[in-house]
This record gives sequence, structure tokens and C-alpha cells, in this order.
Amino acid sequence: MTKDVITLTPDMPSVDTILAGLFAGGPDLGVSTVAQGPVVQLHAPDGHPLVSIEAPQLVHVPSEAERLLGSQVPLLQGPFWWTEARATTAVPEAARLAGSFAGRVAAALGGTVWPPDAAHTDVVPLTTDTTTLPAPAATSTPALDIVTDQAAVVMQDRPVVAMTTWLTEAVRTAAETDRAFQLLTPPHTRLTLPARDALRAHPNRWVVQDPDCGYYDGLGGAQLHWKEGAFTPVRDEDGNARRAPAFQPASTGTGTGTSTGTGTGERQLTLSLHTTHPATEDLTLGHALEAAFHHLTGRPPVGWNTAEPIALPWSTRQLTDLARNRAPKPTWLAVIGHPDRPAIATLRITRTPAGVEEHATLTLGHASGERPPLDAVAPLAETLAAEHNLTSMLTTLRTARRDLTVPPHFEPLPSPLTFTLGPHAVHDIGLAHAGRPPLALRPVPLGPAARPALHYPLGDGTDPTAWTTFQQLSAHLKSAPGASGRSSDR
Repeated sequence: MTKDVITLTPDMPSVDTILAGLFAGGPDLGVSTVAQGPVVQLHAPDGHPLVSIEAPQLVHVPSEAERLLGSQVPLLQGPFWWTEARATTAVPEAARLAGSFAGRVAAALGGTVWPPDAAHTDVVPLTTDTTTLPAPAATSTPALDIVTDQAAVVMQDRPVVAMTTWLTEAVRTAAETDRAFQLLTPPHTRLTLPARDALRAHPNRWVVQDPDCGYYDGLGGAQLHWKEGAFTPVRDEDGNARRAPAFQPASTGTGTGTSTGTGTGERQLTLSLHTTHPATEDLTLGHALEAAFHHLTGRPPVGWNTAEPIALPWSTRQLTDLARNRAPKPTWLAVIGHPDRPAIATLRITRTPAGVEEHATLTLGHASGERPPLDAVAPLAETLAAEHNLTSMLTTLRTARRDLTVPPHFEPLPSPLTFTLGPHAVHDIGLAHAGRPPLALRPVPLGPAARPALHYPLGDGTDPTAWTTFQQLSAHLKSAPGASGRSSDR
């Protein structure tokens, strides 16, 4: 697996400090910048890449270190600088070069290194003849380990794989070159929810290397093998994908024993909300998501960023400025809550003929014995409808980990709790049609009687028929003559 080494320091590594760290391989190795993003690369005399170092980023959310790296790393007080180095898998000395770079930077600035046993300050001679190695693919970025015509593969051995700048760049490169993105990890690795969302999008895949059953899909469970330049499902004589035994819930005694939340009482409450705003000069984005955090956790978000770690302190003005500068291209953001109540969200902002649209997914983690704030959902829906141009909101509950990470094992599907249709969508569909679905449920009107939002109860989180009810409701709402203007699932 690729060796990633992360240095956390109280002060920003200067150019001189980084260059001193790069001399871990002696003066014969070369240093250059890389076109894809703010990356410095240490390479062999023949130009073969050895270690890539991303530009240091200032993290204003101290809890991000423990969330993504675990408790091995001593927490720094206040904001800190996160500098990530990535060693190639092709050269045996590269991992020790990355560790020496990190150790030198940490020693100079009084910082710490993850993983702790990687840090040292030795000079690492390059003994491998890199001229005999295959040249890196022309389409490769520092994050990619294997590139074929069919797939771009990244290898990671970390406790938690997040949607870092490295990973974001790798996913983007794979998509732009018409390749599947495939992440290869050992079975002890978990994903953050933003990383999971990226990897479950077709044709991407999370590939888990299990010592007992070989390779399998960490999100779908299919057994995999390397065939024609990509990891693909192993199929039986009927053409069906075989299921890996290691994908069974950890509580059954198979797999690695990593907790999935199954059998522990841990649950996740998820809200998928969509707002549509008029495109005015004074529009400020992020307020709907901020209101959701307030209603469900009692606090505003702590931070946001365009990748993980989530580095910037929460600011609706700053994220609005970013989205405005990027328009008409969409903007994707990750948002984190206070660590006392695990909560993470993704926010996608797009400019459409209807206006400026925000699609947010907020997930909260709850331990056994902790009651999810279901009573706050209807008041939140009413606030969003009255003050934040709500188009729709779906709330679900599932059995899953409180820490909001995704293990490579089966997790139960979420169950729908409620669906809310905003007042503009109700008006477009027609109050009579939207308010009388052909089902054994009646929506609760929210807001003014002349132009209400409608809040539909769907289940209690345990009803196996709730998805069928929601599908029937969606079909009914879409069948209205005016539903094409602002449909319920937009």
C-alpha cells in the first residue's frame, strides 16, 4: 500500500523548512513542482517520482486530527498546519524518504507525525535503479498508483480515508479521462461519508484486500478480481456477482470485527434537503444548513472546506463568495459539526434556470441509548419553509456507526421517516393534489394556510414498507399537471 505521512505543526512550514526536509535523500535527488495543484515532488535523478508533498494547509478545526487520524496523534492546541506527503509504491526507499521528510519538518517546528513510527531524520540513500521502472502514465497525478485504459487506482493504508485534496484530484482526473476510479485499502480501513459518496458513484469502486477471501467491493460486497486493467466482479455460472463472506456484518463473527453499528444500538439520522433561491446580489448561502445544525445539534457548524480535513471556520459569507466566484460551475463543500455531537454534511451549490440551488445532506451519529432528535424535524421543516426557500426534505434513520465512518461490511439500508414539500413546490403541484395522496397518510400543513408547506409522516425508522410508501407518494406528486416546474425530488 502507498505510504502516506502527515505532519501537524503549530507554525507554517516555510519554503526553507520544506526544502530541508526534501534533502532527506541527499543532494542527488531532484525537486520540482507538479502541474496538478500546489504539489512539490522529490524525484530520482532520472525524473521518476519518489515523494509528493502537498502545500501545507491551516486547519482551524482541531478535532479533525482525531477524526481522521485517530488518537495516536497528540492533539495540538488551537489551529495547526497539516502537511501531507505521499510515497510512491514503485520504489522501496520512497516510504522512508517520506518519513524522513516528515520527521525533519516536525523536528524543526515542534510538531507531530502520523503514523508515529514513520518519523525519523535519517538520510535515505536511493539504491533502486529507477531507470528500469516503467515511466509514470502521462495522465497520472501524484495520487494515482496504477493507471490503465480502464481504471485509475489509488492505494491507501489509513484508519480513515477522507475526501482529501489528493483523492478529489484523483477522482476528477479519472472522470476526465473516462476511467473508473478505484480505491484499494486493507480491511481495517473505513471511509468518511463524503468519501463514500464519491466511491459509490458509477463507475467508481472501493476495493478491499482481505487476507481470507481476496478482493471485494467494500460498499456492495461483490467478490472482485483484476481483469483487463480493472477490478471487476467475479461471476458465477449464471452471470451473477459472487458475494464475499467478509462483507457480512461484523457482529456475525465474520470479517475483521470492525463495528458497523449493527447490534450495538448506534444509529444515524440523515436529512437530505433542497433549497432554491432567487439569484439576487445580496443572496447568502448556507443558512438552511446552518439552521439544520442548530435545530438538531443545538449549535452551528464548526467548519467547512472543499475537501477533508475540514479546515476553515464556519462562515456563510466566505462559502457564498467561493460559490459566486466559481459560478456557473457547481461548488461542492463538506461541513462539520462540534465533536460532542458527531455531525457532517455535504453541500452542492448549483446555478440553474430556477435560481441558485443548494442540495445538502446532513448526517448525525447517535450511540446506544441516545435518542435522535426526531421531535425537532417538523419545527426545522417549518423554519426552512418559512425562511430558507425549502423545496423538499427527506429524513431517514439507519443502524450505523455513531462516528459517521463507513466500514467495509454490510450496513442496513436507511428507513424513511418524513418527507417535506416546500410551499413553492406545493403551489406548483397544486394543494388539492399534493394534500390528498392515495395513501393511508395525511400531510401536516406548515406555515400560512393559503400557501403551506406539507410535511408527510412516512414511518418510525423500523417500518419495512416506508420506502414503498415514499415511492408511491413521489409518483403521485410527479403525476400532477404542474409538477414539471418544480418537482418534489429536485
